[in-house]
Amino acid sequence: MSALQPSFEWKKYLLVFVITAAIFATAFYAAARLNDARLTELRAAESQISIDLLSNETQYDLLGQLSCSDIARNPVLSDQLNAIANQLSYAEDTLGANNADVIALKKQYSLLEIKDYLLMQKVAAQCGVHPVFILYFYSNAGDCSDCAREGDVLTYLRQTYPALRVYSFDYNLDLSALKTLIAIRGVKDRAPALVINNQGAVYGLQTVPKILSMAPGIKKLATTTAQVASESAR
Repeated sequence: MSALQPSFEWKKYLLVFVITAAIFATAFYAAARLNDARLTELRAAESQISIDLLSNETQYDLLGQLSCSDIARNPVLSDQLNAIANQLSYAEDTLGANNADVIALKKQYSLLEIKDYLLMQKVAAQCGVHPVFILYFYSNAGDCSDCAREGDVLTYLRQTYPALRVYSFDYNLDLSALKTLIAIRGVKDRAPALVINNQGAVYGLQTVPKILSMAPGIKKLATTTAQVASESAR
């Protein structure tokens, strides 16, 4: 009986080892397949974002040639920009803010935002319209505890007032055009920072009531939007 004991113990440990190894192998295989699926999905999303960016760039070049009457009949809205921003946010959350692909896409998107901002400045000057702009500068460097909350505030405002134009920029993004915009608007490295209608930058968390008090024209956007919707429904 005692002679069989060592053999039994050895087989028991061997069985435990095999089962444990099988569990780890299965988990590793499943994780690898899941990561491959996520990468495939994200690469497809990145490809679509690149196409959307190029399409919007071409669209804005065409819109820059329109007359004021054309723009009045076909308002230039930032719906596409908002949709791309949501896609980029997903890619950034999934791949990480320091991922090379995410950074490249963010640079393209930031350039597109700046082009849209310049186009709307031109439209405002030439056509006598009064859009409301908010330039939002945030940081992903771990030094901005209020940036996520400020982003939520601006998302709410953008959803509530569809005609409000919010442009979000990563202050630390290495992009010469963005650095020029930061210098022109005199924005300091103190995120979150907002520039509303080209006024001086304000720093720290700005709530919905504060922003509405600084830019009362935002409330007029809601009235205009409601009137357009009412007239369209008739």
